[in-house]
Amino acid sequence: MAFDIPRITKALLIANLVGFGLQFALGDLALDSLKLWPWSGGVYDPTGGGAPAFMPWQLVSYAFLHGGLMHIGFNMLALVMFGAPLEYVWGPRRFATYFFVCVLGAGLCQLIVGSYAVAHGAMPYPTIGASGGVFGLLLAYGMLFPNQRVMLLIPPIPMKARTLVIVYGLFELGVGISGLQPGVAHFAHLGGMLFGWLLIRHWRGQGPFAGRRGGPKMRIVR
Repeated sequence: MAFDIPRITKALLIANLVGFGLQFALGDLALDSLKLWPWSGGVYDPTGGGAPAFMPWQLVSYAFLHGGLMHIGFNMLALVMFGAPLEYVWGPRRFATYFFVCVLGAGLCQLIVGSYAVAHGAMPYPTIGASGGVFGLLLAYGMLFPNQRVMLLIPPIPMKARTLVIVYGLFELGVGISGLQPGVAHFAHLGGMLFGWLLIRHWRGQGPFAGRRGGPKMRIVR
């Protein structure tokens, strides 16, 4: 039986492919104002002499642009791998809400980090990619399917979904703080996971950092 990709996951997949196609057809500079720029990035200069200013729509539009075939390939594979099961459990509306909350949360965290860096003398740089939303999906998958075994691609090691979330979370935190992997928006990844975790706790009737309040529980598949 062929794998049927649910509606919202499929729509996100198509939207990302369209965005990547526009990048290829029009060139990156033509879409600069859709990338996520730091708050103090300056005023847009179409000649390329300055960085575009931050605009609110960038907190969503950045997630539909990518930096190359490998970037979009890994993100879309993860979108289908983790997003489809979540949409089947949650339904399209809750799944779409969750994904875009993760995208917005990732963008806000990266905006804060990037703006802070620019304020202290760094050059403004844009952020693109659906990775913040994808990391939020990974977090949710690990919470709803904690004992489901998944396979890392590099290296090919099988592990429980809960373990994968912990490994990736600690890796992103360590590399983000140390700066050992520049050019990757590690704090956007962490932001997507953080906002996803907060939203799931809200849906479960739990406070952000408090214990259980006896609210409705979400389904956990073991």
